[in-house]
Amino acid sequence: MATLAGTDVEVTDEGYLENVNDWSEDVVKAMGEVDGIELTEKHWDIINYLRDEHVNNGGEEPNERTIVKAMKKIWGGKPKSKDCFQLFPNAPSKQGRKFAGLPKSNRKGGY
Repeated sequence: MATLAGTDVEVTDEGYLENVNDWSEDVVKAMGEVDGIELTEKHWDIINYLRDEHVNNGGEEPNERTIVKAMKKIWGGKPKSKDCFQLFPNAPSKQGRKFAGLPKSNRKGGY
């Protein structure tokens, strides 16, 4: 149990929400405070992308390469993997899912 944004929510030992319905923007902002991450528009782009992929593509768990390709379309230019890791230092595909209120990825690491 953790208190995020003034709400008691069930979380795993690693901080992932037990119930995806507990997710809200305020909860995400509180997670950012806990992890020492000040959320920017680019953070939200990754968070929203991961949520959309999970909900609308049968639980899809994009890896880093797929996330970077998707962010090229959103951000323009040529973002690199390191750009996404600067936003989510514990891996965009892992820490990003946590912020997106999704279960921890079962996918093994890898680019």
